[in-house]
Parts: sequence; C-alpha cells; structure tokens
Amino acid sequence: MPSRKKAIVVGALGVIGRYIVERLAEAGDWEIIGLSRRQGPSAGAVRYLSVDLLDGRDLASRLAECRDATHIFYAAFQAVPGHASGYAANIAPNLGMLVNAVSAVEAMSPALERVVLVTGTKTYGVHMGPYKTPARESDPRHMPPNYYFNQVDWLTDRQKGKGWDWVELRPQTLCGFAPGTPMSIVPVIGVYAAFCRELGLPLRFPGKPGAYEAIYQVTDSAHFADACLWAALEPRCANQAYNITNGDYFRWRHLWPAFADFFGLPYAPPQTISLTQMMADKQDLWDALVAKHGLQPYSFAEIAAWPFGDYVFGADWDVMSNVTKARQHGFHAVIDSEEMFLRLFQRFRDEKIIP
Repeated sequence: MPSRKKAIVVGALGVIGRYIVERLAEAGDWEIIGLSRRQGPSAGAVRYLSVDLLDGRDLASRLAECRDATHIFYAAFQAVPGHASGYAANIAPNLGMLVNAVSAVEAMSPALERVVLVTGTKTYGVHMGPYKTPARESDPRHMPPNYYFNQVDWLTDRQKGKGWDWVELRPQTLCGFAPGTPMSIVPVIGVYAAFCRELGLPLRFPGKPGAYEAIYQVTDSAHFADACLWAALEPRCANQAYNITNGDYFRWRHLWPAFADFFGLPYAPPQTISLTQMMADKQDLWDALVAKHGLQPYSFAEIAAWPFGDYVFGADWDVMSNVTKARQHGFHAVIDSEEMFLRLFQRFRDEKIIP
C-alpha cells in the first residue's frame, strides 16, 4: 500500500482550493490541512486552520500541524480593489503570502517533496489585450509588472539546492461551486439570469460584441483539481509549468442560447453593459429573491463578482492555451465546457444558491 502523504492546501476554501481538498480526500491516502482566512469544517482526514498569510511570524507559530508535510498546493489570492489592469498593486500581498506559507512549511518539514503553484493565463498577458495564441508554456513573458512572475521567480530561486521541487499550473477562468467565493463566472451568469427573469427581460450577453464572437476557454475546478493531483505525483512535472484548461474552445454566441434555455428565458442579441454599474442598485432585488425562493442567505457581495464578469465578457480577442505539454506528460482528461456550465448552474440551483 502506498505511503500516506500530507498536503498543505493554501487558500483551501476558494473556488480552486476547496476542489483540491475534496480531490485529495477522495484519493484516500492523504492527510490534508487547509489554510484560509475563514475557518472551515474539519472532518476525517481534513483539518482547517484559520490564518493570516500576510503575518509571517504568527503563521510560523501556528503551523505545528504542518510537520511532515510532503506537498504544498498553493491556491491563495488576495485581490486589490480596482481595475484588472492595476496588477502592480497585487504584487506585494500575493508574493508575501506565498513567501510566508512556503517558508513556514519548509522550515518545519524536511519531508517536503513538491510545491504546486496555481497561477494563470495572465502570465501571457491575457488581461492586457490580444496575445499570441494558442499560448505555450515556453512563450516569452510580457512587459511586467505581473505578480505571477514574482511568485515563480521567488519559488524558482528558493528551490535551488533543495530536496523539493515545484510545478506551476496555468488555468483560465476557473469555474466551480464555491458559495461565498464570488470569483467565478458561473454565479455571475446565474444571478444575472435570475435578475433578467424577475424583471421580465430576455437573456442578453452583456459583454462586448467582439467578445461574443471571439474564441474563449475555461477550466472546470474539479478537472483542475484532478490536474493538481497529477502534477503533485508525476515525476516529469518537476520544475515545469503547464497550461490546464478543459481542453476545448468555444464562442459565447454558441453557448448563450443554451443558457437562456436552461433558465427558461427568451434569448436576445447581445447588449453591452457594465455589470458593475448595472448591479450597483440590485441589493434589494437580490434580498427579495432570497426571501421569495428560500435561497441560502449569502449576501449580494458574496454571491457574484461583477467586475470579474465585466473582465471576462470584455475580452474581445481570442483566449486560447495549448495543452499539448500536459497531455504529453500524462494528463489526458478533457471536459465539455457547455455541459460543464449547465451542470454547475444546476448545482447552484439544487443547493439553493440561485433560483
């Protein structure tokens, strides 16, 4: 029987981390410690610690349970208010959290084997405008700043001469079920559709016309968790970066009619709006929907990130990653993105998150 491994999942309650925790628990041969700002429900092989990753001294003093950790899965992110292009402000907190977490675990666990770092396609400048597609892991960097660069450079330098190694995984627009964590496009679409139905409106794509027509890709969080497990154990992944997406591409214009059908709404052509602006006065409408349909009592701020929706639906250029390298090194799974969206909408509905 294979030896039991011990994982530290950083950002364990987010749209990425909670899926990693679930996948490792399902595997059955992992002891899992989840780190997050919020306190999670410990059960079985999973224990949660509420920590402030930016307080390195306090973090180090509280991680006694991390002794003998063999793997770190780093999926934490701290957003800084402002437009997505204001990425320089993200460097200090997001580098600081990584440095504190890895340094604390490394100091107390000589058993550490691998750090799996979650970054993303902002590595290629997807947030800046058109870029070379399909993007390959070997593509040159864009003009900095980009906090992913700082994280990868620090981790690469830190690993030199050590007994552990690292893997960098680059997903695109992670889609999962993480109530209370609004940074997912799925609840953005679901709540937007609920408002359209309540107001007697058809379902229109709210982004730019070019984004409606451009090629896009997403990553199912459960699929990504499978990739994380593969990356943690595959020897060929040592000190390598991999694009991880569903493995297919789509245009929103082909999916939006199916979304309208799912939500029982008439479909209408796109109409470009700012979700951030248009949703600013919808707090009362959301509260009314929660009461009317007996939804779980998540606040309006917790349920959907409207600036994130504007960002995703404003990308009027092709967004494509080449996933050949991951396939060549053993990760062959693929997901049908349209099926994924409909499945996740249904789960949000079944769990009384959206009506």
